Amino acid sequence: MDKIKLITDSTADLPDDIIKKYNIEVIPLFVIIDKKTYRDGIDIKLPQLLSKMESSSEFPSTAQINPEIFMNCYKKYLDEGYKIFSIHISSKMSGTYQSACIAKNMLESDDIVIVDSFNVTSGLGLQVIKAAELIKKGLSIKNLENEILEYSTHVKSTIEFNSLDNLVKGGRLSKTAGMIGNILGIKIIVAAKNGEIVVMDKARGSKKALKNMLGYIDKKGAKKDELAILLHAGETEVLNPFRDELINRNIKFIESEVGCVVGVHSGTGACGLFFVENY
Repeated sequence: MDKIKLITDSTADLPDDIIKKYNIEVIPLFVIIDKKTYRDGIDIKLPQLLSKMESSSEFPSTAQINPEIFMNCYKKYLDEGYKIFSIHISSKMSGTYQSACIAKNMLESDDIVIVDSFNVTSGLGLQVIKAAELIKKGLSIKNLENEILEYSTHVKSTIEFNSLDNLVKGGRLSKTAGMIGNILGIKIIVAAKNGEIVVMDKARGSKKALKNMLGYIDKKGAKKDELAILLHAGETEVLNPFRDELINRNIKFIESEVGCVVGVHSGTGACGLFFVENY
């Protein structure tokens, strides 16, 4: 049986109890605000970030993990006799995956498997948890890779944004669309698709947004024996009724809070579900 170390990055936005339960190595990306650099989830948490963003005149930026950090981490576990399964934020959203590949090439090891999740936040988180469960079952690292690549194609998401301000500031939405949306109370519903965040729908008001998100989940069907993640960033009108509806549908889920790298773009008040469709 392969001795496998599971490694991911902080954009997986996994709860601490899950990280501890599966002994997952989480390497942080970076947030830069007011000319200071913070390690996501270590030096700064979401409430601190949101507070700093309110008082800062500059919009924060984020930075990927560099190859040297990956190389040092990988070498440590290789020296301890592990094979490495390293799964990361979509290569279309960050250079982190490329950095991991560079580190593997520098180490010239066949005992490192790098996976592009083509997802972010809890979409990546679901894949990490699935990998952890399969490792516990004793899968070889090659079979593990095949299973996760198949599983990843069935991870779906629907996320509502309470405010469009950060999407505009971060260049994810035009200023005109943001202004009109905020004036009219338009809620933007997005999803991770083909490795990118795309706008799936628009709804006027929270009740309509909730109805649209639930409609999407019902259409795809949340697979009953697979875990889902209810993701949120602070309080939102949608969160409590959304949670109740998921319980009524007997969807098995855990809750997680957005991390700082993702929180730069979401701001406060985002809420959504990442789940595995019926297949």
